[in-house]
Amino acid sequence: MKYYIIAGERSGDLHGSNLIKAIKRHDQNAQIRAWGGDMMQEAGAQLVTHYSEMAFMGFWEVAKNLRTISGFLKKCKADILTYQPDVVILIDYAGFNMRIAQFAKENSIRTFYYISPKVWAWNQKRALKLKQYVDRLFVIFPFEKDFFRKFDYETDYVGNPLFDAIADFSPNPRFLSDHTLSVTRPIVALLPGSRRQEVEQMLQIMTSTKPHFPDYQYVIAGVSNLPSELYKPFLKNDVHLVTDAAYDLLSVAQGALVTSGTATLETALLGVPQVVCYKTAALSYHIAKRLIRVPYISLVNLIAQKEVVKELIQSDLNTERLTEELRAVLPNGLKNKEIQKDYQNIKTILGEQGASERAGKLMVDDLLAHKK
Repeated sequence: MKYYIIAGERSGDLHGSNLIKAIKRHDQNAQIRAWGGDMMQEAGAQLVTHYSEMAFMGFWEVAKNLRTISGFLKKCKADILTYQPDVVILIDYAGFNMRIAQFAKENSIRTFYYISPKVWAWNQKRALKLKQYVDRLFVIFPFEKDFFRKFDYETDYVGNPLFDAIADFSPNPRFLSDHTLSVTRPIVALLPGSRRQEVEQMLQIMTSTKPHFPDYQYVIAGVSNLPSELYKPFLKNDVHLVTDAAYDLLSVAQGALVTSGTATLETALLGVPQVVCYKTAALSYHIAKRLIRVPYISLVNLIAQKEVVKELIQSDLNTERLTEELRAVLPNGLKNKEIQKDYQNIKTILGEQGASERAGKLMVDDLLAHKK
């Protein structure tokens, strides 16, 4: 069968790659065309467009790039019609993928959504649009199934695919020496994100705390889809860079400063105490503040339904506050042991690994049933 998969971010590329592997295990003749990244391509997809070309964040940033985004939408729609897939599989990336879902429905193409848009966080009526346009919705958080049931929409809870990614991870025993990092000095990991605009902004504030922690090495988790020159201004005063090695970095870190997003949950599942950072354009923030319907922005706190990790947002994200909160989560800090305890609870809530396998099998079985 023919599959058309769309992921617009780095995390979607990771989960898309594991989903592709699962689909191929259950459909040996699977042909897969995709918008995504290197990991999806390595898993066997024919790549149309790399997600790095589409990485816009925030209301204002999206508005400035509407013409570019519109061009991508036209290209994607035309490519789908030419390819004529048996199914379009959408992975997160709501602004773009919701439009593709409507387009696929209008053209009688079966549509699956894997990793639902966070409609429970804001504009909850979009759940009705998901119900209208998406044939099957595969959710990764337990509370999502109950949320969609309020709209008379039955979904498939498959578990969280981060368990799969972390289960596949084996720490590099030579990580420290490979990157000329001291084996005797502790590490603070900096995870600034994967988009240019957030990386520049986050690293400026994250690295400003370094003078307050002279005994620690600061190490940035860089990504290869961004130019290395972007990180160079911050590589001073015992601040280092590793690329495409976030899990290895977290496996040796004592604490982390993390930009809000999937990385907050990855950091928690790898057991590293963290402070969550978020700052965007003032206009984007004020719009979001009016729309958000949940009490937290980090997945860690949303899953636990309480403040497990501190979230420093907009004006609260400054050197003084960030220094104070980082000190509290590091070894011997006031919050260190409590965070570790809460992390264990989050793992219990999320369940076990195998989300990608379950989702892939359900998708193939569904398509085979509709072929009969």
